[in-house]
Amino acid sequence: MAAAGAEAAAEEEKRLPEGDPESGGDSDDEGDSDSSGDGEDEEKENEAEIQRLEEQLSINAFDYNCHLDLIKLLRQEGELVKLRRARQKMSELFPLTEEIWLDWLKDEIKMASEISEREKVYELFERAVKDYICPEIWLEYAQYSIGGIGQEGGIEKVRSIFERALTAVGLHVTKGTALWEAYREFENAILETAQPAPGSIPSPEQQQVLCSQLEKIHTLFRRQLGIPLLDMEASYAEYEEWSEEPIPETTIKNYKKALQQLEKCKPYEEALLGAETPKLAEYQAYIDFEMKAGDPARIQLIYERALAENCLVPDLWARYNQYLDRQLKVKELVLSAHDRAVRNCPWTVGLWIRYLLAMERHRVEHSIISEIFEKALNAGFIQATDYVEIWQAYLDYLRRRVDFTQDSSKELEELRSAFARAVEYLKQEVEERFSESGDPSCTIMQNWARVEARLCNNMQKARELWDNIMTKGNAKYANMWLEYYNLERAHGDTQHCRKALHRAVQCTSDYPEHVCEVLLTLERIEGTLEDWDAAVQKTENRLARVNEQRAKAAEKEAALAKQEEERAEQRKQARAEKKASKKAKKTRIGDKRKADEDDEGEWGQEEELPSKRHRGEGDGVLPEEDMEVETGLFGRSEKPDGPAIPKEKASTSRKDIPKVFHDSSKDKVTVFVSNLSYTMAEPEAKLRELFGSCGEVVEIRAVFNNKGTFRGYCYVQFREEEAARQALALDRTTVEGRPMFVSPCVDKNKNPDFKVFRYSTTLEKHKLFISGLPFSCTKEELEEVCKAHGNVKDIRLVTNRAGKPKGLAYVEYENEAQASQAVLKMDGLTVKDHVIKVMISNPPLRKLPDRPEPGRASLPLAPRQIYGARGKGRTQLSMMPRALQRQSNLVAKAENGMVQNSPATSSDPPAEPKKMSNADFAKMLLKK
Repeated sequence: MAAAGAEAAAEEEKRLPEGDPESGGDSDDEGDSDSSGDGEDEEKENEAEIQRLEEQLSINAFDYNCHLDLIKLLRQEGELVKLRRARQKMSELFPLTEEIWLDWLKDEIKMASEISEREKVYELFERAVKDYICPEIWLEYAQYSIGGIGQEGGIEKVRSIFERALTAVGLHVTKGTALWEAYREFENAILETAQPAPGSIPSPEQQQVLCSQLEKIHTLFRRQLGIPLLDMEASYAEYEEWSEEPIPETTIKNYKKALQQLEKCKPYEEALLGAETPKLAEYQAYIDFEMKAGDPARIQLIYERALAENCLVPDLWARYNQYLDRQLKVKELVLSAHDRAVRNCPWTVGLWIRYLLAMERHRVEHSIISEIFEKALNAGFIQATDYVEIWQAYLDYLRRRVDFTQDSSKELEELRSAFARAVEYLKQEVEERFSESGDPSCTIMQNWARVEARLCNNMQKARELWDNIMTKGNAKYANMWLEYYNLERAHGDTQHCRKALHRAVQCTSDYPEHVCEVLLTLERIEGTLEDWDAAVQKTENRLARVNEQRAKAAEKEAALAKQEEERAEQRKQARAEKKASKKAKKTRIGDKRKADEDDEGEWGQEEELPSKRHRGEGDGVLPEEDMEVETGLFGRSEKPDGPAIPKEKASTSRKDIPKVFHDSSKDKVTVFVSNLSYTMAEPEAKLRELFGSCGEVVEIRAVFNNKGTFRGYCYVQFREEEAARQALALDRTTVEGRPMFVSPCVDKNKNPDFKVFRYSTTLEKHKLFISGLPFSCTKEELEEVCKAHGNVKDIRLVTNRAGKPKGLAYVEYENEAQASQAVLKMDGLTVKDHVIKVMISNPPLRKLPDRPEPGRASLPLAPRQIYGARGKGRTQLSMMPRALQRQSNLVAKAENGMVQNSPATSSDPPAEPKKMSNADFAKMLLKK
């Protein structure tokens, strides 16, 4: 009966496919004539859009949204052949969601009438259930298989699919019940067909078939009742009603145990039901709960449920794969999960590395592992260092395949060839794309040299490799020389050790004392008297030069500091003289008045105050003299256009302006507001209206100078602390064309390290940094461009203090996958005749000098950095000639191989880096 119903439904779907005019009802001729023109226009537009999407995919086959749009249009137009091809291409690149698979399967089921066509649908179902574990797809698969029950072995095939479905999703607490019920209905339908005709007596064979079928249904009930599923009570009641025999005690015991387990699971299921996507925290809590119980099947299922809704979260895939690798260790299950992980998150190098290790662990054929590695190279990683990591993992695998007891083998030649290819790949492919090697310490060549020296006894090749390493800018680092020395010490000879250390003493610029000590230790143990004398002389000469350079640098630094102090004193004196001269011109003889109190004692966020004084703003202290009418354009006194203001009145008005004092005990209910317009009229009223929505405003203390001009900042005090916290959300709100800065009220004299910066300064893989935008580009226009590649959560246009755009923006996407796709699609895009640059947000680290010297050129003090996915930014370009760069010894490495800051001729303790004036640069250039 169930089989007949399924077949009838399938036939009905075939007769009335989607978009069939006959299923849309009647329409009059007039309506047809009116809509025919619109239909033709729409059809042409769709055809043009289909062609555009196909061309776009030919350029970038990894555009996920483009695949979705094309499939939707082709399905709408009824282009079945093209639709099938489009779905096939997308499924080869990406795992398909449950919705996409169900649409595809339903379309294929409508067209499958012949046996051969049904077999293709079965193959499609097999592909669908491998992408994600989805109860709906398994249920559709099982019900579709019932339609082939009349074929040879049809019943057993249906049972096989149902059993596989129960293994995959039968434990699903909320959706598993539907599958169990469908299985029982199928077996009940078979039981009905096996019943003898009314009034007849069944034969022994028929009786045996009936008993066997009844036992199958009993077994299904008992199995289901032992699993914690929603509506268990209804299933138990149904079993009691159906069964003619009492329910066994074992089944009742298992049922009660499952009920208890269900009560424990319910809070987690309810949390998932009430949570919003992506539900990561709720799923993680559920996973932790199941991990404590320790049932592998249930742990696997909850992981799969979490991944079905969070398939683009690399960390979740990593945790799942780690569990499978360490606990279940089933080859098919483990490799399938790893394959799905890299298809969902191809930009995550860690998932590819784990996949390679899993395949090696389960002894997958070498050709397949090599094929997966090639796919990883084309995955589009977002950092140069990712390519170094994947090459390292693959080279480690190849090294483990080699039998080094043999002098030569196919595997050894393949390993050497792979090392050479890796070095060339990083040089050609990675450096061109990221403007950096990703491997500044040449770790791959170092490993190659170790393999040649230790495993192949080929020191000559190892020395050649180290010579290449040193020529790539590593000769100035002591740790690199000592690494080579240790290798030579273990597998080479004393002559090459001595030669390496002598060269290291001459070249090392970060820790020369260290290599000098190692050289003397070598000669103390193994050297002759002549060797010792030569080493002592060389080290003494080198250290003498180092100390001389340090002394000169210290003297130069002291001289520069002294000159700067003198210049600062001169500037201060010049300002005082200019100020006195200006005030003298403005005063009238005989007119005296007392100077107003200076407001320099006011504290606040000085860093955010404008560095330039606005016209009309005083310097704080006024002399006890009356002011004269301001001088005109050419220095002559001119009468103002308007009526003159009596000086006594003006003076009185300035005296009436109270000095603003801040009570630090009220910091928690106060915010500091700055970067306001100096021309703002009645700032207290304006800000009271603005901050009134946050809570009750007790007081707004605007700060004015002695002339009565608003200085652009103030203190806003609230009644409640919560209102002050809410006010911080108004930071960067545009007020009269300028971004208003709102920050906590903190005394920087007491907290000098306090700094408020709302945005991350580290790598954010879900956020883009866009440069080169036209200044006229608005947030809405940029969002229109970006939303085509994913769900845009936030866009921030970078402006200066005056609110003017700088042509830069940060765009935050929902996840890393969308951001990665947007980089591929938008980098180099033209926006209003401007070619924009799009990168993953990874602000470069910058170290500011301790005492900056305005107007003075100096050597770059920042260390060599490992740049991120955005490469080297414009602000990191060195403006120093290469000839001088070669002499610069300002970059050093730690002994562990990582880059760190170091002085010019560093040692322990490091000396202060010397600064150079424009004149010093000129002298050095002339010497060249």
